Order: sequence, then structure tokens, then C-alpha cells
Amino acid sequence: MDPIDEVTLNFNPTTLTILNVLIGLIMFGVALDLRVEDFKRIVRDPRGPAIGLVGQFLLFPAVSFVLVGILDPQPSIALGMILVAACPGGNFSNFLTAYARGNAALSISMTAVSTLLAIVMTPFNLQFWGSRTPGAAEILTEVNLDPADLLVTILLILGLPMALGMLTAHRAPRLAERLRRPMRILSLALFFGFILFALLGNWTYFTQYVGAVALLVALQNASALALGYFSARGLRMPEYDARAISIEVGIQNSALGLVIVFTFFDGLGGMAVVAAWWGIWHLVSGLAIGTYWSRRPAPVPALVGP
Repeated sequence: MDPIDEVTLNFNPTTLTILNVLIGLIMFGVALDLRVEDFKRIVRDPRGPAIGLVGQFLLFPAVSFVLVGILDPQPSIALGMILVAACPGGNFSNFLTAYARGNAALSISMTAVSTLLAIVMTPFNLQFWGSRTPGAAEILTEVNLDPADLLVTILLILGLPMALGMLTAHRAPRLAERLRRPMRILSLALFFGFILFALLGNWTYFTQYVGAVALLVALQNASALALGYFSARGLRMPEYDARAISIEVGIQNSALGLVIVFTFFDGLGGMAVVAAWWGIWHLVSGLAIGTYWSRRPAPVPALVGP
């Protein structure tokens, strides 16, 4: 077995609990921007969200599986790539979509629904594609991953904070308005500070192995952004919507991936380094493509229907 498959990163139970709380705070902050209207909008015009969610939960995991088969990385790295592809869109996607002059309302709607679907689809995709990946399947067998336990974990750190955030926005809109900006800044600052702290505690391993995953993560991320954009344009969605779909598919909730790695896989080296580097790289690529699009305004389609 390759050395990276034998490495486990240092993450004690207290640190993991703090990470869970931070992700819950981030999800709560995101949910303050969600409304029941976001879900109604999907019912009125489901085409954009449907294209994005199919890309997010069906096409991107399948493309990642093919990419893993072609590139043939070490088993723990392969499973890390499958894991990231199984995660829902990241909360930073809403900001990036607005920055890229895309359809922010569509992005928020997709974030809401993808978070709900992730409770079921993340365990399903990890088990389905991971069990079909040579080497990675053996890791899944060794850890005896229980999809039900994974479902409960995702429900607690994503579903519950999301429900509380939407309830706060509905019952106390003035409080939600005051909390939105501070929560967004605080949660992201705490999360990045925490990731830096965690990496410093495992700096030797991270610097030793990040080179083995950097190109793989860049290729996988580029495939996600391209998949979202060109599937939307191929199905005749306006540029305004295609940008939102591209970013939503390409920005993954790698923080959730880290929680899964340390909760169920004991910080397995290849998986942890992939998830951690994804958390850094997708912000770099997202800001790059967002900056490019921000200088090229997309026409905003006329509203149709009530």
C-alpha cells in the first residue's frame, strides 16, 4: 500500500466537535438568506435548479468516477475525490454567483435544495461510486461505513442549522437582517482560521502530500465548473443562469467532507488532504472565474409568471 494510504492526520474528538459546530454556524448563516419563496421559485420554474442538481448529484460524481479511473491515483486519494464529488454545493457559491453577475436567486435556491438532498444523496453517492472504485472499495469495507450513521451526521450539521436559520428569518426578520452580514463574516473567518490551525497541526503531512493531489483537484474542479456551465448552455439556459449553475456545481462543501473523513475514516491521509486542498482551491478557481465573468455582464432575462 502507498504511504499516503497509511497516514492518518491528527484530529482529536474535541477538535472535530468544534469543526461540527463551525459548519453548523456557517449553515445557519446561509439559511438566514433562504426563504420559502426560494422553494416556490423552483416549483414555478424548475428547469434551472433541475439542471444544476442533476449535475451536482448525478453527473459530477459519475464524471469524478471516470476521472479516477483514468488517472488511477492512490486508493485513499481516489476515495477522497469521490467523497468531495458526493458533497453538496458550498455556501460560498452564493457570494461568488452574485460577484460573477449570475443569477444569485437561482444559486440560493439550489443551495437550499442541495443541502436537503445531501442528507440522502451524499451517503448514497459515496457508497455507490466508492464501492465501485478499485482500492477505495477496500477502504469502505475496512471502515464498515454505515450510510444511516452518515445520514444522521449530515442531518445534524446541515439540516438542523438550516431549519433554525430559516425559522429565524421567518419569525424574526429584523434579527435575521442584523445577523446576516456579521454571521457570514464571522463564520467564514472562524472556519478558515480553524482549517489553518488544523493544517498547522499536520503541516508535515500536508506539505508532503499536497503535491500528489493538487493537479487532480484542479482537474476535478475544472470538470465540475465546465459540466455545470456547458450542460446549462447546451440546454439553452441563459448565460445569467448558466453562471449560477456552473458555480454551484463547482463549489463543493469540502468542510462537510472533512467532517466525514475525520468522523468515519479516522483522518485517512489521502482523503483528508484532498478535502482540505479542495477547500482552498475551489475558492481560488471560483474567484478567478467570478472575476472574469464580473467584467462581462450577462443579460438578465425578463421575469415570467407571478
